[in-house]
Amino acid sequence: MIPDCGCLCWFQSVTVTLTNITDLNKHLNCPDRKYRFCRHLAQTREVQRSPYFVFLSAEGDDVCLVLFQISRKDFHGFKNLFHRFLQVKGPSVDWPKINRPPEESIQPYEKIKTKGLPDNITASLNKLAVVKLNGGLGTSMGCKGPKSLISVRNENTFLDLTVQQIEHLNKTYNASVPLVLMNSFNTDEDTKKILQKYKHHRVNIHTFNQSRYPRINKESLLPVAKNMGMSGDNAEAWYPPGHGDIYASFYNSGLLDKLIAEGKEYIFVSNIDNLGATVDLFILQHLMSQPEDKRCEFIMEVTDKTRADVKGGTLIQYKDHLRLLEIAQVPKAHVDEFKSVTKFKIFNTNNLWISLPAIKRLQDKNAMDLEIIVNPKTLDGGLNVIQLETAVGAAIKSFNNAMGVNVPRSRFLPVKTSSDLLLVMSNLYSMDAGSLTMSEKREFPTTPHVKLGSSFTKVHDFLARFESIPDMLELDHLTVSGDVTFGKNVSLKGTVIIIANHGDRIDIPAGAMLENKIVSGNLRILDH
Repeated sequence: MIPDCGCLCWFQSVTVTLTNITDLNKHLNCPDRKYRFCRHLAQTREVQRSPYFVFLSAEGDDVCLVLFQISRKDFHGFKNLFHRFLQVKGPSVDWPKINRPPEESIQPYEKIKTKGLPDNITASLNKLAVVKLNGGLGTSMGCKGPKSLISVRNENTFLDLTVQQIEHLNKTYNASVPLVLMNSFNTDEDTKKILQKYKHHRVNIHTFNQSRYPRINKESLLPVAKNMGMSGDNAEAWYPPGHGDIYASFYNSGLLDKLIAEGKEYIFVSNIDNLGATVDLFILQHLMSQPEDKRCEFIMEVTDKTRADVKGGTLIQYKDHLRLLEIAQVPKAHVDEFKSVTKFKIFNTNNLWISLPAIKRLQDKNAMDLEIIVNPKTLDGGLNVIQLETAVGAAIKSFNNAMGVNVPRSRFLPVKTSSDLLLVMSNLYSMDAGSLTMSEKREFPTTPHVKLGSSFTKVHDFLARFESIPDMLELDHLTVSGDVTFGKNVSLKGTVIIIANHGDRIDIPAGAMLENKIVSGNLRILDH
């Protein structure tokens, strides 16, 4: 008889094979439970190579079984995540217990910078590895394949710029900082193909993969996948479970142990599409200069919130721990309060400095407690599903002596849309060794607010609408909507709004200078 484990039935070894798996029905003795899932190791040698898991939805005498082959480590991770999801009731935070972080827990970057650097920073650099989160696709910008392979500046991709930055660091300081890419099943194959081009660069590049979990039908809580395939109707059935999966996947890959054995002590983690996330020597030195018994195990870079960042996660003090609060965790009645720039003045850039030995300690003890983010999705066929995710920054509460550093806005330069792409391609930024910095010719340090309409969403369409990227050194605000194109050597200053109504088209002529202008109607420039 198979024991009743409540909602979750865990089978280390049972006499169930693929040929008689329906016999499982006879052994289930928890009929009052609606949802269960289990794993079994079949007796046959062929099947025993890989674990399976079975989802069961019991309604009266009918039992629906869905069987998948999955890696042992992925299954264990999903089992735990799904179990916790079934047990969680209501918001993960008690709103009245939320407090602002103590002043000393978030240090101003300038205070850290005033401590200066030692004569030999190489020793500290040799204890560092750079990890880039590389699991995302470029679909939101109309591109196929990994987002990291989109060209963003002078034909350089996100990955090109990352490699250039680290190579420059290694050459300048005679250091050996490796680059680690956390890929997903969506990006791994294409990324590995392109890595061949960097084999003569002075950067050691490693990769490991995120887990692969099944999307769940929102109504039945059954997986929507019919098999392990990734094509046809099954293409949307699987997902990488958020960047919080980095800890388990890094640990399971063996790469964590390898880096520790090589003398690495910290990783600098960031999104690969954040062009401001470069290795900061002052933060690194701050970590390395502390006494062993008071060593900070986790630094989260935060920056001042603007009205454009109201959905970004923020740091709070909760139950005597520094904690990341994401908008998905906020009770509906308090969402507006969360978005306030007066109460919550900073947000998480997702630039993180994390101790490798601490990750290993926490993973060894299975002590990494990350809040579950339930991300609802609608598949192309209209099916409503959920995917269970975690965030890498949520682990801050598990580390000793964790702190935030309030960094300049320049360290947060993400490219999520074509509007962001226009900014980083323009003369607002100068590029040196893969790093972008605000041009010295811009008289004030703030970044212009740019909002391009749906005609610019896809990168291919965006590029076709600019004969050259406009001069934006004196721009404050740009809004473009409708069928609009830009000729060569256009200059935009102050606030510029260009609106082409449905059926109209506006061609901004070559050499035009628009300063504090609203352009609307229909303006066509045709070749003679």
